[in-house]
Amino acid sequence: MKCFLTSSPVIPGTETLNPENGFAERLRAAVKDPCRALFICSDPEGIQRTERFAGAVKTTLNEAGFLFSRYDILDSRNREQAAELVRGARLIILAGGHVPTQNRFFGQIGLREILRGYDGAVVGISAGSMNCARVVYAHPELPGEGTDPGYQKFLPGLALTGKMILPHYQMIRDDVLDGLRVLEDIAYPDSAGRRFYVLVDGSYLYIENGREEICGEAYLLSDGRMKKICSAGQTLPL
Repeated sequence: MKCFLTSSPVIPGTETLNPENGFAERLRAAVKDPCRALFICSDPEGIQRTERFAGAVKTTLNEAGFLFSRYDILDSRNREQAAELVRGARLIILAGGHVPTQNRFFGQIGLREILRGYDGAVVGISAGSMNCARVVYAHPELPGEGTDPGYQKFLPGLALTGKMILPHYQMIRDDVLDGLRVLEDIAYPDSAGRRFYVLVDGSYLYIENGREEICGEAYLLSDGRMKKICSAGQTLPL
């Protein structure tokens, strides 16, 4: 299995596949045309949004030269076919969205178990990348979650990596939720005794044969401290 756990696979503000940090080139080498692709949703009931998002990703990949023999969507309409769809795909795309909602769906369809032995390519987008961790850090995103004492920030994930990812650093570094700064007031304290890998759009965690490396600009948040660990155009083995 080759995994591309991205913050976002497109150039910010566009629908063009981002070539930075070798992403497009590596993905092209991992995916043989024409291939069968599977887009796995973040919200199984948000069918219209899922279809729009899946269609936009397909268009982006088509315009970058990727060809598909089939391009399926997995959501509430065909969840009972999850194992068949996953095992038939050579490229799996894990959608962005609300992390806990997607995490719950992954658990319902047994995706962690289904992916055992899968030898194709996986592209994670934002929430999809976050949910690939063994233990997922799902920082609050929606109004009310930041102050909800019952909100669960740590969830069981797909275990494709042991690394906890925080995407969209350039977007969330000034975000405030429920009167709390998402990074300084929430993520920093939660990083006590833990390591969060913070990615900007255009950067990704690449996994192949058990080897992991950060590609592009990234930061490590641990024990309440943030430090830059990789720059654009560079790679960092983990």
